[in-house]
Amino acid sequence: MKLLFVLMIPILFLTACAQQSVGMANPASVYCTEKGGTIVIKDTDKGQIGICKLLDGSEIEEWELYRRDHKQQ
Repeated sequence: MKLLFVLMIPILFLTACAQQSVGMANPASVYCTEKGGTIVIKDTDKGQIGICKLLDGSEIEEWELYRRDHKQQ
């Protein structure tokens, strides 16, 4: 029982020090939903892509939409 107690103390300290990762939202996905769209994930030969389905029924790749509406100056 003493051994269990001795082992638990360091474990408690180590878990208290563990940092949680901060998740960052995909800006293209956020922009799509801000425009009222919904995200649809599609599988391609090169992996997965996010398609933004807009309220008018049109579909556009989410990063293409983001870049189109956020042109660099």
